[in-house]
Amino acid sequence: MEPERPNYGAIMVHLKKPYWVFLILLFTFVAVLTFQISTKDILPFQFFGVTGSRKTSVTSGSDPVPDPGSCAGLLGEFPERKHVMSIKEFGGVGDGKTSNTAAFWKAIVHMQRLSNKGGGQLNVPKGKWLTGSFNLTSNFTLFLEDGAVILGSQDPKEWPVVEPLPSYGRGRERLGGRHISLIHGDGLTNVVITGQNGTIDGQGGMWWDLWQNRRLTHTRGHLVELMNSHNILISNLTFRNSPFWTIHPIYCSNVVIKGMTILAPLNAPNTDGIDPDSSTNVCIEDCYIESGDDLVAVKSGWDQYGIRVARPSSNIIVRRISGTTPTCSGVGIGSEMSGGISNVIIEDMNIWNSAAGVRIKTDKGRGGYIANITIKNITMERVKIPIIFSRGANDHPDYGWDPKAIPKIKGIFISNIMSLNSTKAPILAGIKGGSFEGLCFKNVTLLGLAPTAAWHCEFVSGCTNAVFPLPCPQLQNNGSSACCI
Repeated sequence: MEPERPNYGAIMVHLKKPYWVFLILLFTFVAVLTFQISTKDILPFQFFGVTGSRKTSVTSGSDPVPDPGSCAGLLGEFPERKHVMSIKEFGGVGDGKTSNTAAFWKAIVHMQRLSNKGGGQLNVPKGKWLTGSFNLTSNFTLFLEDGAVILGSQDPKEWPVVEPLPSYGRGRERLGGRHISLIHGDGLTNVVITGQNGTIDGQGGMWWDLWQNRRLTHTRGHLVELMNSHNILISNLTFRNSPFWTIHPIYCSNVVIKGMTILAPLNAPNTDGIDPDSSTNVCIEDCYIESGDDLVAVKSGWDQYGIRVARPSSNIIVRRISGTTPTCSGVGIGSEMSGGISNVIIEDMNIWNSAAGVRIKTDKGRGGYIANITIKNITMERVKIPIIFSRGANDHPDYGWDPKAIPKIKGIFISNIMSLNSTKAPILAGIKGGSFEGLCFKNVTLLGLAPTAAWHCEFVSGCTNAVFPLPCPQLQNNGSSACCI
């Protein structure tokens, strides 16, 4: 069952002082009448048509136009799979105790033979299906029926160790290789992971204990990782208890992640919700996330390895996400961003009881760039630091990183932010000798701060309009309507 959402209508109960009510009314009036981000406020980019589908999102003539408020049509319409089978037909047993690793592998090998014969769909019926890691195949749908639960094996040997990612150079947590994800794919096309709100549960407690007790030999595996793949849809499921990051598309294009519930204990280490990494044309929408780390984090490689591979993340939409993370941020960009990140729109988010709302994370040695980022229409309650640009994590893969590789930040547009019961003013920490410029803040209201709370800014420049409380001097140089062009 999906956790109960906070009642944001009840937020107004906290605003008992008349001048607070006046500020909110003023904020709303200004937001609606005087500030609208149009398509010319960002560098133009267009989402993708899809090869291999019955229909594409490129419309002409009498073709229907996709709803601009949804990514549902961006992948086009996948053709109906010609071959539908159940995991039971491959010897699967859904008792929660019997290992189904061999059954899933047998099923995928069979489905692979059908890839060019209309594609295959593997149904997982109601029950608890224990399994180790298994790969997917192209032109394939993994479908979890109502009441179906895929359980990650508690035997580490059933999560084999594979080569590190080229843009990371080593495992993210430990030197050398890394455990493969529970559900994995490499070099695939036209893959769907969906169902009737079935569940994939990584049973990550064993992995969290290994990490916390410093007994982890190799980097933990993700729940789902797809690499070098194209036309991916993940929707209408619940993902729970990932050992590490939950959904990790890397070196991918044309990815839609929609209508997902992602849950992990709030103290579970590094259980990010969704981390698009060195990927393009990605849409993440209508998801609820509880996590021990960032709800959504956009990445593109780690220090000298990310610089060398040079696979940026670009053309990414994140919208209508809600959730909580007591240790990290609602949405993060970085800190692994060495391949570059650009053309990102983040909008219509609700974040509560979290350490940070919006966070851009960089460091010396990262290199790369973060450019043309639009963040708008974000509501926060009891978020410690609503907006933070952080640096200096001293987090590097090895001694080969270049201290002269300084990231460049330009064109960060942040607007229509309402934060209630904040405890700290924004922190914008650039890097000495770096380029952190073109920062724009419009219609930002942070309520609940102590009267002495003040913005903290270093090595940044930009401008503001309709920001409360008063921002730092580095951002007060221009209050005109043209300051953020």
